[in-house]
Amino acid sequence: MEGTVFAPALEGIQHVKSEAGEILTKPFLEVCKHILPVIDKFGAAMALVKSDIGGNIARLESKYSTNPSEFNYLYDLVKPEIESKTAKGSSSCTNGLLWLTRAMDFLVELFRNLLEHQDWTMSRACTEAYGKTLKKWHGWLASSSFTVAMKLAPNRKKFMDVISGNGNVEADIEQFCSKFSPLLEENHKFLASVGMDELKAS
Repeated sequence: MEGTVFAPALEGIQHVKSEAGEILTKPFLEVCKHILPVIDKFGAAMALVKSDIGGNIARLESKYSTNPSEFNYLYDLVKPEIESKTAKGSSSCTNGLLWLTRAMDFLVELFRNLLEHQDWTMSRACTEAYGKTLKKWHGWLASSSFTVAMKLAPNRKKFMDVISGNGNVEADIEQFCSKFSPLLEENHKFLASVGMDELKAS
């Protein structure tokens, strides 16, 4: 493998914004997809997160494919739902974008923990990241399932070796977190502006 498992995502991030600085739908979803192989390396601990992210990407891609030119920009994908007041529906694309952004927040926080707390076990890095991001939006059932799954987290050293390939994994994690976080922040600002950012899991 050329470089680390983050290499395709880092390449993709460069193409996420238009010249005018707007987030483009397809490139943004592609970057999220490129993170799925990283999640794979966590094994069973991340099965829930992976299926959640994959499902939300598929939902947004499906809508995008109905009219790529109209939905070229990410927020144009969800504006019709906001105007028709269907954005808060559980199967809406707006809801999909919200939960995709939150799951990505969790992963960025987890990767940061792996960089900044070299002495933490993988399980602790996951649990702390969950507590800071997804936990407040989850109900009791989702939270309990997540807590159990985190106990299945792989050995930290083995995981880092697997995702390193022949590149500098710490530099790539740092780069991914610093370049992807502002995009997630923009999503949150947009979602907050349309009254979606406080929505909890049903």
